[in-house]
Amino acid sequence: MIEATSLTRRYGATTVVDDVSFTCPPGTVTGFLGPNGAGKSTTLRMVTGLSTPDAGTATVAGLPFRRLPNPGRVVGIMLDASAQHGGRTGRETLRLAASLLDVPPGRADDMLELVGLAGRPARQRVGRYSLGMRQRLGIGLALLGDPDVLVLDEPANGLDPDGIRWMRGLLRRFADGGGTVLLSSHLLGEVAAVADRLVVIAGGRVRAAGATSELLEGQDDLEEYYFRLTTAEPAGAAR
Repeated sequence: MIEATSLTRRYGATTVVDDVSFTCPPGTVTGFLGPNGAGKSTTLRMVTGLSTPDAGTATVAGLPFRRLPNPGRVVGIMLDASAQHGGRTGRETLRLAASLLDVPPGRADDMLELVGLAGRPARQRVGRYSLGMRQRLGIGLALLGDPDVLVLDEPANGLDPDGIRWMRGLLRRFADGGGTVLLSSHLLGEVAAVADRLVVIAGGRVRAAGATSELLEGQDDLEEYYFRLTTAEPAGAAR
């Protein structure tokens, strides 16, 4: 369970997240949807204890993230797949994380197999990974501690179509097993294919929230935020 209540974050005179509230129940995938700069990443940083809200609260499994004992065993996080040590191999990256989480080292090899990086990719240095391979490694890191909650920021970036289908199936199975998934994206199609619920954010504020099927029935509301084109040359844009 993830609960965000009236989260607000300001940088100087600019409010980047304004009174954002939502709930992610167990057994569901919640798509956190909005254009670049909408406040998605800042909200996720507040949920995961990396940024302190100016107002409001966020809890994971009933507690603020910073009060969770061994939080990696409760919530798996991937906010930036590129934030991995380029000099380590994929296996070294996961085995080091396994020691920090106090899980058996064999769990690292299980995750490499799960995310499609077993064999030669596991022995490669992360600095030589493609973006898609880094995303897979990040998802493996998020799952390493066998958490009940996943928080993933733009996890499909760099994945090919087969990789996107694989990721959707993985998240669906995780939620169907009782897990909670919060999945952010700027692409409606990416999250609508797997999300049970959507939280739509624009300009730092929640504009719509509810079951995916219900929100997609009223696509005019979503189109106001996701398919508006502003141009100095309307005639050329129309062509």
